[in-house]
Formats: sequence, C-alpha cells, structure tokens
Amino acid sequence: MFSIIGLVGVLVIVFGIFLVEGGSMEVLAEAAPMEFAMIFGSAVAAQLVANDLSGLMKMGGGVMTVMSGPKWKKQDYQDLLALLFQLTKLMKTKGVVALEAHIEKPEESAIFQRYPKILKDHHVTPFICDTLRMMTMNLDDPHQVEDAMEKQLEKHHHEAQHPAHALQNMADSLPALGIVAAVLGIVKTMGHINEPPEVLGLMIGKALVGTFLGVLLAYGIVGPLASRLGGIIDHDAQFYRIIRDVLVAHLHGNAAQVSVEIGRGSVPSELQPSFAQLEEALAAATEG
Repeated sequence: MFSIIGLVGVLVIVFGIFLVEGGSMEVLAEAAPMEFAMIFGSAVAAQLVANDLSGLMKMGGGVMTVMSGPKWKKQDYQDLLALLFQLTKLMKTKGVVALEAHIEKPEESAIFQRYPKILKDHHVTPFICDTLRMMTMNLDDPHQVEDAMEKQLEKHHHEAQHPAHALQNMADSLPALGIVAAVLGIVKTMGHINEPPEVLGLMIGKALVGTFLGVLLAYGIVGPLASRLGGIIDHDAQFYRIIRDVLVAHLHGNAAQVSVEIGRGSVPSELQPSFAQLEEALAAATEG
C-alpha cells in the first residue's frame, strides 16, 4: 500500500509543482506517449538480451511482491517456531524413527498440517525436511550441518534477488535511453531548421521530454521498486535463517524449548513474538 502511495506521490509532486510554476501539460501530453513507448519499450527489449523468459516473468512477479509486501507475517514466525519446537521435541524424545514419517511425507504429517501456509511453501518445507533428513542419516556435527544449510541459504537468496537486480539494471539504463530519445528528437528538429522559432521551440521541447521521462522512470519509479523488492527479499530471508538457528541449536544438545527461544531472537524486531506469546503458542501446539 505504501509503495503505491509513494509512486502516486512522486507523480503528483513532480507534475503538480510543474503546473503550479506555470508549466503546460500540452507538450508533455503530446510527446510523452511515443517517448515513453520508445524508452520503456527499448528498456524491456534490452532485458530480453540480459534475461530469459523466466527472468522476465520473475521481474513481473517482483513488482507484484512490492505491492503486496513481505510474505511472512508475525503469525507465520510464531507458527514456524511452534512447528520447529514440535519436530525437535519429537526427535529428542522419540528418536529419528518417529520423525521420519513427518519429514518423508510432510503433506500427510499431522504436525505440518497445522501450519498450511508453511506446508504449501515450496522452499521452506523442503528446507526443513531435507535438513532433518540429514540428521537422521547420522550427520550430527552442528558445524557441518550449519555449513550445509548456509550454502543452501546463499543459493536461494542469490536466486531470489535476481528480479531485484534485473529491475535495478533496467533503472540504470533508463536515463541513457532517455538521452537516446532526446538526441533523436534533436536530429528530427535539425531537419526542420528553416522553421520559425515557435515551431523549433516546440520540437525541442518534445525532444527534451525523452530525457525527462528517462530520468523520472529511473529514479522515481523503477529504481525505488528495485530497492524495495531487494529489501523485501532480505526481510523474508530471515525466515530461513531462523530454521537454521533452531536446528543447529538442537544439534548442540539444547532442549527444544531452548532451541526455539534461540530462534525467536532472530525474528525481526517488529514481528518478534514475546516470550509469553511464544510460551502460549508452544503450549497450544503441544496440547493439539
């Protein structure tokens, strides 16, 4: 919501002050459609060179992510800690045999089914299950497990950041493409050098619209979208780091409740459940 408000605010402020200072929208309205088509169209076409179709689709999905905000909310972090509590407690009290049924087919697990949003995520659930599966195969060195998890996190984060990087590359190209459009407008103007000053002035004004649009799109719209998308991806990545922290703490021999308390410390401050809230959630999970 705030992203939409911000984008609208940029346009209102720029064009509003332009009008207040006595500017006319006539030249902009006449030149902008074709200039926009040239600049933005060529920027998108350039992305076809830099990305495949999948990359372009992820860019589109990235813009939608900016509009919707971070995926994981406060309740999701609490649910994650409760899920990890149940899994680590089961592993510690009943052993790996009791755990295997839950990690081999999580969609049929009574524990996972309590948290449908986590269960449906095609990154989080496999990450949890694959790590626990390594533990059941006698890989119980906390440092080795942490290293393996960290490599997976780095890979996932690198792939997740691709749309943000692509959008930033587009933003970086827009001012230069705006200059290209402006130069072509000047070239067109020079072909009518014998026209009276008022005609030449109008043609030059239209040419400069290209530079204006390129800079506005880059620094007022696409650049901020890329920056916000990168921030959301970084924010959501903390969800995975909590999984790492809890499972590594478990391998160090901590009780399940201590392990999830360590994980709670990694939850972003504004979304972090209190100690009492987590205690209540764990009690409810155990009773269920």
